[in-house]
Amino acid sequence: MELFVSEGNPHCLKVLAALEVTGVQCMVPFLSRPTLPALLLPTGLHLFSSNAICRYLFEVSGQECSEFCNQWLEWEATDLQLCLNCLYIGLYDPFCDLLPSFLIFSLLSLLFHFPVSFTGEHKSVNGWFDRVASIHSCLSAAQKVLQGKGLQGMKSYMQRQPAPQSSQGRNTQPCNCERAFSEEELEAAILNWSKGLSTSPLATDRQHPILPQEGKRNILVTSALPYVNNVPHLGNIIGCVLSADVFSRYGRLRGWNLLFVCGTDEYGTATENKAREEGLTPQLICDKYHAVHSSIYKWFQIDFDFFGRTTTEKQTEIAQDIFWRLHKNGFLVEDTVEQLRCEQCQRFLADRFVEGICPHCKYPEARGDQCDKCGRLINAVELREPQCKVCRQTPVIRSSKHLFLDLPKLETQLEQWLEKSTSTGDWTTNAKQITRSWLRDGLKPRCITRDLLWGTPVPHPDFKEKVFYVWFDAPIGYLSITANYTDEWEKWWKNPHQVELYNFMAKDNVPFHSVVFPCSLLGAQDNYTLVSHLVATEYLNYEDTKFSKSRGVGVFGDMAKDTGIPADVWRFYLLYVRPEGQDSAFSWADMALKNNSELLNNLGNFINRLVMVICVIMNSYLLHLICECYSLFSLSEKKLIRDALKHILNISRHGNQYIQVNEPWKNIKGGDTERQRAGTVTGVSVNIACLLSVMLMPYMPEVSQTIRNQLNAPQSCVSTMLQDNGTFVCSLCAGHRIGTVSPLFQKLEADQIEALKKRFGGQQPAAVPAPAAAVEVVTVNGVDPEKAKQLTQAVAEQGDKVRALKAQNAEKTVITAEVAKLLDLKKQLALAEGKSPEPAPQKGKKKK
Repeated sequence: MELFVSEGNPHCLKVLAALEVTGVQCMVPFLSRPTLPALLLPTGLHLFSSNAICRYLFEVSGQECSEFCNQWLEWEATDLQLCLNCLYIGLYDPFCDLLPSFLIFSLLSLLFHFPVSFTGEHKSVNGWFDRVASIHSCLSAAQKVLQGKGLQGMKSYMQRQPAPQSSQGRNTQPCNCERAFSEEELEAAILNWSKGLSTSPLATDRQHPILPQEGKRNILVTSALPYVNNVPHLGNIIGCVLSADVFSRYGRLRGWNLLFVCGTDEYGTATENKAREEGLTPQLICDKYHAVHSSIYKWFQIDFDFFGRTTTEKQTEIAQDIFWRLHKNGFLVEDTVEQLRCEQCQRFLADRFVEGICPHCKYPEARGDQCDKCGRLINAVELREPQCKVCRQTPVIRSSKHLFLDLPKLETQLEQWLEKSTSTGDWTTNAKQITRSWLRDGLKPRCITRDLLWGTPVPHPDFKEKVFYVWFDAPIGYLSITANYTDEWEKWWKNPHQVELYNFMAKDNVPFHSVVFPCSLLGAQDNYTLVSHLVATEYLNYEDTKFSKSRGVGVFGDMAKDTGIPADVWRFYLLYVRPEGQDSAFSWADMALKNNSELLNNLGNFINRLVMVICVIMNSYLLHLICECYSLFSLSEKKLIRDALKHILNISRHGNQYIQVNEPWKNIKGGDTERQRAGTVTGVSVNIACLLSVMLMPYMPEVSQTIRNQLNAPQSCVSTMLQDNGTFVCSLCAGHRIGTVSPLFQKLEADQIEALKKRFGGQQPAAVPAPAAAVEVVTVNGVDPEKAKQLTQAVAEQGDKVRALKAQNAEKTVITAEVAKLLDLKKQLALAEGKSPEPAPQKGKKKK
């Protein structure tokens, strides 16, 4: 094994101390770059958590951590380290109020040899520090980490850490630690609390049609139009419609005047392909799958203001109008291009009718317009070994005349607009990078016509047998869908000074929304509203592979309902793993873990225990409330949806700790002071729960409503909780009575998850090596050296796996299953060595 550490890193202290205490043999290379400690296991796996490494070292040395020790480690990781990070990053004075001073001094004294002396209630800390200072392994670890440089060694390490995010040029606290409040802040908190609920109109009340209003923040939200030719999978759902839905729900809570439109993209080669496969007309395919999409999004509770489609008269009318304006303004050019034609099918092959090897990355399944692997746009004739997707014959190259959007001529206008939009708007990093790469390579004319039958007709008489290319036509669908929603659609789409346009999509759609579509609207010169905020996700994969309908791999939208898992849990997990900065993966095991830990044990536990406390102890009567938890509850307008969700869960976590520490069920049995304290704690907590129910509305609308029902919360809490940027007000006052108690979440069991994983795993490759736990059982009594050798290795690997799971505090059911595999392997090993396997020890009886 190898334990990687770095100089000056405080996180390396305890792992080095644990290594010396346990005596485990391990190489300890020091890395020059700052990094968290990492332990390379014999199996090739890594442990990155300091606590997990310590637990593993004790496990492998035959010493198990007690439950009491585990509780301390959890507190240290979740509370102490967060506060110390503030201390390290800011290098604050040790007398700061981030933590009780004795905790800070105890650690810093060990590191930097500060003199320590406590009196009064903290006097016992002197003894604790004396004991720690006498432990050789602790002092040895400090010397190794600091390399004799003391505080300067720590400073050097921290200077190489990423700087905290700053909003006004100052460091912001990177944690939710309690802090000291000024008198002005406390007075403001008490004042806001005392205001109670406002009588403003409910944020959820919508009068259609929604139109821009003077003096309001008018936001138009679009989600990338999903292709109608197939059922959307989980990656499609989180990449566009679900992300847009969360933002839209949040905007409505904030009282913004917001319109959320989407619809199915129904023209193009993808639809023609599907029609051929199913033996239907393109229109029937569109009708069929539009209904499928609508049903799926309804089950996922995607709250569109209007969900339309692109096969409408309005689409033809608006697309042709933009075309003629581009033609009139000189932004269209004609050219003859070489194109693939299938002699067997007697037709030119549009992009998605041809497949071959990518000329850039050699991906064997590249399409005729874009490679899904490297993301490069390509011309179909550039494909190597191209094939017609209909008949699988090799096409030939023929010439065809087409119309092109003259992007080079529009490049200056585009760059000027992009400079303004990306600097003042909220564009995700990948959206900016992808757009810059297009401009860096230089824009080229983009073909906007295709030799197809199914599409918006090109109105030019010289091209009457052609239709518009889907990526010219499809974004115009936002306009036509809005026009089908209201005749006054131009108030949204020709009103750039009053309307903010948000586009949500996956990263492969970015160039068409940041270059091609804006150029079309700029060239039309008709005062169109252009995107202000372009929000793009990375890709969501399924376990360790891609979603594939043909191979039966992954969960698709129409299958999620059949799993029996509620829609809100699906929404929660997809948003929890939303691929924001990099690709992420859906994992059944991780979904179960997050459901059981975050929803069941964190959020559900807080709400349920709180409501039970009120029912049993307080008889539904809430005393006067205070503002002592005010610092924990501000849900600001987050740029990253996933981080906002984790912030909400952290509030619930603090709520659990607040109840646990204050124990109102005990105080209620005491004197007047204790009873008053119990009422205060319960009152604050129940209002935290009410606040959480509103914060959760964009993410888990049904759960949000259930919590409000259990609290019997007034509907008006929805419109005022987040109205003033997260002000925590008293919603449930003295005399309020709660509703009926019921569990919010159900545990996802290991066998249930294993069954779902197999169900959606698709067709597995035939030649898969058997895992270690599946080694064939030796059935003879004689010695089998070769088999024993294999099993010895298998036992070692399985033992490492069990210890790693225990070190990571994995679910008990998961650990039990892996331990059973380990015991079975040991039994097989004994047989292979010609020994009698020892019987498993009975529970409660010690081995003599």
